[in-house]
Amino acid sequence: MGRHDQNSGGRSDRGSKVKSGGNRGAKDTRGSKNSSGRKTYGAPRGHDSAKGPSRDASKDSSKDSTNSPRDAWKNDDNQRGSGRPSTHYKGKVAHGGKVKLTPKPGKVEDDGMIRLNRYIAHAGICSRRDADVLISSGVISVNGKVVTELGTKVAKTDKIKYEDQTLKNEKLVYYILNKPKDFITTTDDPEKRRTVMQLMKGACKERIYPVGRLDRNTSGVLLFSNDGDMAKKLLHPKHLVKKIYQVSTDKPVKQEDFNKLSEGFQLEDGFIKADEIAYTSKDSKKEVGLEIHSGKNRIVRRMFEALGYKVLRLDRAQFAGLTKKGMSRGEYRELTEQEVGYLKMLG
Repeated sequence: MGRHDQNSGGRSDRGSKVKSGGNRGAKDTRGSKNSSGRKTYGAPRGHDSAKGPSRDASKDSSKDSTNSPRDAWKNDDNQRGSGRPSTHYKGKVAHGGKVKLTPKPGKVEDDGMIRLNRYIAHAGICSRRDADVLISSGVISVNGKVVTELGTKVAKTDKIKYEDQTLKNEKLVYYILNKPKDFITTTDDPEKRRTVMQLMKGACKERIYPVGRLDRNTSGVLLFSNDGDMAKKLLHPKHLVKKIYQVSTDKPVKQEDFNKLSEGFQLEDGFIKADEIAYTSKDSKKEVGLEIHSGKNRIVRRMFEALGYKVLRLDRAQFAGLTKKGMSRGEYRELTEQEVGYLKMLG
């Protein structure tokens, strides 16, 4: 066996000499008949049918790992304009270097059925993970029969009930409200006080719920949706969803207390600190802007009260990147596609 054959395992490359049919020094037989009468084809550049992608192709493939969707789109555009096939697709290599994509195993065509946990989440009851718990506990019925098997699929025409409540598989919708003071963040109040749901009446035909809460005397951005999965993600502490508040106190905030808010201190339910803090007025130190990701109940008020201040006014200016810019008190609007896309990217 020649030196070339020992190194390459007999593979022929464009422009190289190969050993074929015992004729040393024969030219490349790509697309031509060899001594046995069979056509031979060379492996496309960047591929080796025995060894997989070349070293350079592996390097290119490793660069596809990006930190942001923007980088991913950019890389995709570069790949399309490179004039050569991608080396990181998983498929069978065909003649001429073309890549024939193979379907992912287990993938089936849409049959109009959806998983029961997804149906429940779309109805705004809870997240899909929590829906699995409901299914396992035997409180979900399909067409009058209790279903406890996870992974069950249902049709849109099936009658799904959660205990005595009939669920509807609705389109997912998203709204924000510029909440005014003196409204309770709840779907129903036994004391018949005014609730935020009264402000959202007529917004849409779908049944929506507040995502998180603002207390009665706090105003500002409040999100509403029937997307249980997204609501759970936005409220979970591990996702560090940012909230920005404008705080007005009864007396100027001292520099030492300002530093405590910034560096953190201990409350009765644990350690707490502001992610960012700043005075928002040149004329008064009673006005403070505060960024925080904690979702604990009345956390901003409790932070200031622990340092001896009374909060006179508390307004949430931003939640998860959503603002109330241009919105009057009590006004709501539907989120744009870009805003919904941003929320889905969080976490």
